Amino acid sequence: MNILFLHSASDLYGSGKILADTIVILTKQNHRCTVCLPEEGPLKKELEDRGAVVIITGLGIIRRKFFSFIGILNRFFALTIAIIRLSIIIRQKKINLIYSNTTAVLAGAVVARMLRIRHIWHVHEIIVKPIGFVKFLSYFLGNYSDRVIVVSNPVKDYWSQYIKKPLPQISVIHNGIDSSRFTSSTGSNLRKELQLSSSTLVIGMIGRVHFWKGQDYFLKIAAKILNHVRDVKFIMAGDAFPGYECLYDQIAALKRRLGLDPFVIDLGFRSDIANVLHGFDIFVLPSILPDPLPTVILEAMSCSKPVVATSHGGVLDMVINEETGILIPWNNEDVALEKMSSLIDSRELRQLYGNNGLERVKKYFSMDAYEQNIKTLINSIS
Repeated sequence: MNILFLHSASDLYGSGKILADTIVILTKQNHRCTVCLPEEGPLKKELEDRGAVVIITGLGIIRRKFFSFIGILNRFFALTIAIIRLSIIIRQKKINLIYSNTTAVLAGAVVARMLRIRHIWHVHEIIVKPIGFVKFLSYFLGNYSDRVIVVSNPVKDYWSQYIKKPLPQISVIHNGIDSSRFTSSTGSNLRKELQLSSSTLVIGMIGRVHFWKGQDYFLKIAAKILNHVRDVKFIMAGDAFPGYECLYDQIAALKRRLGLDPFVIDLGFRSDIANVLHGFDIFVLPSILPDPLPTVILEAMSCSKPVVATSHGGVLDMVINEETGILIPWNNEDVALEKMSSLIDSRELRQLYGNNGLERVKKYFSMDAYEQNIKTLINSIS
């Protein structure tokens, strides 16, 4: 079968990594995979290495920055052009199935309806506002999909409440991960790179710099932790989502105001995620809005790291409180410190939670399980 994948970015973060894994699964099944990306980036080579044909073309991606009258006009024309270009690609490649990999890509749903091609929507997001857009997108999910894949039960529950008619057949398929890629026999060189002693407590987060990913909240928690322990460093890894570079200045200003400059190290984008994670003692995901199913948590658990995460979204499918990590509120750094304190104080507890997390990944979030679920779904509509 000829499958056209549409994806909203060309970076190598969560949903892009899952797309690459999906390509591997389907090419092994002799499906021919073409991927449209909106710009050049590291994901392009990753997909090509895994057997996909990659085409760079405008897709009329929906972003928050377009939520204005002028922005809506801009997206209307961009979507119109995207639909025309996709129609040409579909005919050239004799596409049988369109697979939209995020809700930010609407063009696939429209062109699939126009050309009467089956359409799968893989939903990686929980979008909470503006509510008008949420309802608009819910209409498309309910009416322009043959099948919907959601990455966690909280994602399914969220979108179901806005769709006034029965969804097309919907499947919860948790992202899978090959945990063996994150085991390390040689350890990490992160402490050596950053000239940190073995006794220094290292607490880190990895994520795109975005208003809801919680970099500010991470810094506020860090300031509280400094009142509890002084031999500590806080690591931030990840670059800004295009259009949100202004957030760097806000983060820098907050660091200065909280007196954190000597204690926080910003690594920017890193491709050696396993090496970085193995250098942490505690991994924190401080998202202030529900994160659908953050792959980086699975990566941290695969590195046997205890996870501290805000208690909403797909995290609730992943982290078992006081067994594989700690769940904290998304808006109260004092309570966050109180809940984290036992983990901060006890190396043994960190090791226990980390080991439990690795076992949970192997049991419930394996790549084998993801592969079987994706193959079953695709075969059911081929």
